[in-house]
Amino acid sequence: MAMQKVFRLPQRTSLQDLKLELEAIPKPKAHEVLIRIRHVALNYRDIAVATGIYPFPVKDNVVPCSDMAGEVVEIGPAVQDLTEGDKVISSIDLNTPYGAMQDWHHSLGGSYDGVLREFITLPNSALVKIPQESTLSFAGLSALVATGTTVWNAFYGNTPLKPGQTVLFLGTGGVSITGLIVARAAGARTIITSSSDAKLRYVQNTYGADYIINYKTTPAWSQEVLDITHGLGADYVFENGGAGTIAESIKAVAYGGSIAVIGFLASCPQDRMPDVAALALAKGALIRGIMIGSKEHLQNVTKFFVSKNLTVPVEKEFGFTRDEIIEALGYMATGQHIGKVCIKVA
Repeated sequence: MAMQKVFRLPQRTSLQDLKLELEAIPKPKAHEVLIRIRHVALNYRDIAVATGIYPFPVKDNVVPCSDMAGEVVEIGPAVQDLTEGDKVISSIDLNTPYGAMQDWHHSLGGSYDGVLREFITLPNSALVKIPQESTLSFAGLSALVATGTTVWNAFYGNTPLKPGQTVLFLGTGGVSITGLIVARAAGARTIITSSSDAKLRYVQNTYGADYIINYKTTPAWSQEVLDITHGLGADYVFENGGAGTIAESIKAVAYGGSIAVIGFLASCPQDRMPDVAALALAKGALIRGIMIGSKEHLQNVTKFFVSKNLTVPVEKEFGFTRDEIIEALGYMATGQHIGKVCIKVA
């Protein structure tokens, strides 16, 4: 029986809990596809799962991580639209082909075993075939899964982004940089924040951000956004901080603008929590919680990147050993990265 390397979390108290197992390579059922995983992209979610702070369901002894790119090895007898050798990526939520996610009980790396392994069988209905003309690497394709889906949902899951509008991104992680790339390609004006001048200069020079703001040296950064936009505010805000930054985001958003709540990196004491309802009402702002997105979102953002020959930002790759994976997750946890951090599996 052919075996594969699989990483699991028998307990979830720290990154050190990661454990290597040898398990049988599965056979695909009728509507499934066996995929050789080539690259895995990491998310902050993976750190939250490994350290026990992820607020949504996680199965026991879970295989972590949700974002992979690979190639088809074998197809089930009922699969007709894929062949051996096709490049594929998978939607994170296996139960949402389109529309909004209905729960957190069908997600890879959480309620379902994830992709930190050499081979995986997945439903054909969850897979996105990569066009042959794509020049994206396996690393770049894996990096597109969560960030690309989230970005597309934030821009096109409700009121669509229009050329000439202004988008504000908080931080320089994978979602922000991918969003910046999409926004610029769609004709929008971009503003991005960071606590590091060096990061801001790099992002401006490399990815073409129109305006940069250091939120450490400019704590009232919402006023800077208003100054840049001549008092109008940003039409879209990518809110990665959560409770600790939401008040400034609402101040920075345009009247009738949209705030995509994506992360929860910045905490806030309960007695200093802003009155979000009153602030949102005063701006007529839409505040949307972005639960990643659907397979349709992933398909559309993939087509967008392929058709415009865009590159997904991968800052650093690590190897497929326990020590290297823990090092990669630890590196992500420091917040030093600009763009995505990946694991090269094969």
